Formats: sequence, structure tokens, C-alpha cells
Amino acid sequence: MEFDFLEPVNEGILKFISSLSSQELGSKIVLHTQDQFPDISKITIAIIGVLEDRRNDDAVNVVNLNAVRKRLYSMFPGNWDASIADLGDILAGDSVADTYFALKKVTSALIKNKVIPIVVGGSQDLTYALYRAYDDLEQMVNMVAVDNKFDFGKENETVSANSYLTQIIIDEPNNLFNYCNIGYQTYYNSQEEIDLIEKLFFDAYRLGEISNNIALAEPVFRDADLVSIDLNSVKSSASGNMISFEPNGFNGKEICSLARYAGISDKVSCFGIFNHNSTAPESAIIAQIVWYFIEGYHYRSKEYPFGSRATYLKYIVPLEDEELIFYKSDKTDRWWIEIPFESNGHNKLKRNTLLPCSYDEYLSACNQELPERWWKAQRKNAL
Repeated sequence: MEFDFLEPVNEGILKFISSLSSQELGSKIVLHTQDQFPDISKITIAIIGVLEDRRNDDAVNVVNLNAVRKRLYSMFPGNWDASIADLGDILAGDSVADTYFALKKVTSALIKNKVIPIVVGGSQDLTYALYRAYDDLEQMVNMVAVDNKFDFGKENETVSANSYLTQIIIDEPNNLFNYCNIGYQTYYNSQEEIDLIEKLFFDAYRLGEISNNIALAEPVFRDADLVSIDLNSVKSSASGNMISFEPNGFNGKEICSLARYAGISDKVSCFGIFNHNSTAPESAIIAQIVWYFIEGYHYRSKEYPFGSRATYLKYIVPLEDEELIFYKSDKTDRWWIEIPFESNGHNKLKRNTLLPCSYDEYLSACNQELPERWWKAQRKNAL
């Protein structure tokens, strides 16, 4: 069984949880203990720790998630009705490849059972294993990374926390349809890497863009399957990480807002938080990121592609060479733009002909400006 890779929750954590009040989150979750494993069919969200950081050059500690669990479980939940389980930890395998294999199997099994894994690592190269978990699901994957770097590496370089994206792009089977980076800092990325993002028709938003208007990120998350957060995208004054010091980055409010957007997205089926340095101060921001993701989940509206667009308002915008069709939800006022395509038998977008967008993009189209994300989706679809 895939879940044999999971070690029960630490006895010290069980003792800690037993001391909590009945109102605190720790008293309301299902736990993997030495005596029992949660019934997956009755779970909506599963929290998993992965104690692997051998591919993180900046790591100085053995991964320990006890402080994160104590912080998280001593919080009070919102008006939540989802069944949440802590499935324990995946230990570092004999090799890093063994850890990847275990994480891939566990994650894939959970997603197949319609359980959303919240994975707390360890190093960010574990994102590669999460991506490979979709291999058995026979779908294209849209991935969003909240990161100050693109994490490209050389083609033959070993997968690491700073180079995993290259492996995702070149490895077969290639299920990646779109990658979007949120929060990159230009001085951490070469011009060649920035140009490559454009060449591959991927999306990227600078830290300043998102900080000035965080709502730009909402449509991006709405179209994501997999979300990976690098804690180095958070400035150290907010995260408490003084080991790999980051003077700039998202503040605590901003990273929690992004986590909430990811939770609200009807499509996001896997959420990861990585490059944790196992310091006590950093555990506070991780716990709050997880809390806000779960909070967002409880505001999911089950809109397109899971619900009908029959009642959406339709807007047609004529351009010089194109006719753009927008839809506005009558339920949430969120916007989508239609991506026309020819049915050629293997079209990647057959399951998703509407691309999430913003009201501002609709206004830009009314001013005869072609939305950049629409243009890129068209180009990728034609490849």
C-alpha cells in the first residue's frame, strides 16, 4: 500500500494535542497513530511532512516539523466542515530518489481519492515528485511556484532545490502545460532565464507587481493544479529565517493572501511548502500559510470547469483581427476568457476552453489590447 511510506505522528505531538482545548484545531483533526490510520474515504484534506532536504545546499538542520505542528494545531479553526487528517511523515529514503518515489505514490493515491495533500518539506526539489504524481492521472498540469527564483539548472545537473524546474520541463512524460512564477526577484535570475520563460510561453510576475496589486495572482491560482511555495520568497523579517537571510520578499500578510487564493481555487489539488530551515520562528509563518489555505478551501464555489457556465454573462469584444469572448460568473463576479481551438484529436486544452482572467483584462481588451495570458495559451495550444 502507498500509505505504508508514512510514519505515524510523533508521540510528543500526540501528547501536545491531548493537552489542547476542544476548540483548538488539534482536537478536531484525525491523526495517523501507531494504532490506527485514518479512513481516506472520509478525509478532504491531508497534511503530510517530508523529512528530506539533501538537495538543498542552504540546509543546515535535519528537517523537524514538530514546531510547525504545535503552532498549527494550537490555532482555532474557522467555520470549517472539511475533514482534516495528519497522515504523519515520509522519512528520507536511502536515496533521494527513494523519497521522491514514496512522495509520488502517496500524493497520487490521495489525489485519486479526491483528497488534497498539503505537503510540508524539506527542500523544494520535492515539487518534482509532486508533479510526477500526476503521471497516473492522465491530465496536463498547470503549476504555480511562489518563488524568488525560477530554479532552472543545467540539462544534466542533478535535481536540486535550485534546479528542479529544468527536470520537470525535459523529463518524459511531459505533462506540464503551463508554469507560472509569482514573486521572482530580477537580481536572482539571469536575463537568459527570464528570456526562456518568455520563449516557453510561461508566465512570471515580479515581486513588485504582486505586492502592488496582489489580486493579479487570483486568476493564476484559479487555473493551477499544483502550487509550490518556496519560503525564501518571504522576507526574513516576516518569516524569522535568519539562516538564509532574505531582506526582500513577501510579507506575512501577502504570503497568507496568496495561500488563501490557492485554497479558493476550485482546481488546485496539491499544495506544498518547502525550504523550511526547521527554525522555531519560521514555523509560525508556515502554520499560518497552511491555515489560510484551508480557510480558502472552505470558500470554493465549484465554478468552471466543475460547474455549468450556462448562467454566466457573456461579453463579446471585437478586435481588429480577433473576436474575444469573456464570461462573468453570476455567482462570484469572477471572469474567464474563451480560448478558441481547432479540434485535432489530441488538443491539450480540450478539457479547459476557458482561461481565468481579471476584470482589468476585460477592460484592456475593450481598449483593443490583446491579453498576454490569452496569447500565450493560444501559442502553447498550437505546439
